Amino acid sequence: MNSAARILPHYTYSDWETWEGQWELIDGIPHAMDPMPVPRHQQIATSLTAEFHFQLKNCKQCATYQPLEYRIADDMILQPEMLVVCGKIVKKYLDFPPALVAEILSPGTFLKDRHSKFSIYEAQGILFYLILSPENEEVEVYQLEDKAFVLKQKGRDFVYSFNFGDCKATIDFAEVW
Repeated sequence: MNSAARILPHYTYSDWETWEGQWELIDGIPHAMDPMPVPRHQQIATSLTAEFHFQLKNCKQCATYQPLEYRIADDMILQPEMLVVCGKIVKKYLDFPPALVAEILSPGTFLKDRHSKFSIYEAQGILFYLILSPENEEVEVYQLEDKAFVLKQKGRDFVYSFNFGDCKATIDFAEVW
């Protein structure tokens, strides 16, 4: 039985830099980002970032960022909704794993955030991965243990303490919604 070979283009960072619009690159395959996020999505992203920023404002090693280019490889560029980075970023993009990544689900990114990005962030050794669902007003907190993400807490109104070495952030997720 013959099967037709399917050949897909393989793009790199130099290609990605020339594109208009918002794109992520996963294993050389471009993924369009949602056009302008809806107000609810932006409100959650802003509140989450503010909570982490306030908690880490006296930390000399860690800082919060909203969408930032995270270049994992020449053919892998992601733009998480929010990151906590412990260490100095010296390039125009982040080229080392952040301590925490948060993704806010939307209909266009649901599968990518839950599957592709989940596996990528886990393989990169990112300590914490947050998945926020605006529809359910729920957050899932995953922590890396023995090279695998473990669900530590899931819900709407709870407080969780994140340890980033010398810095800690205790987040009241009721404040995010």
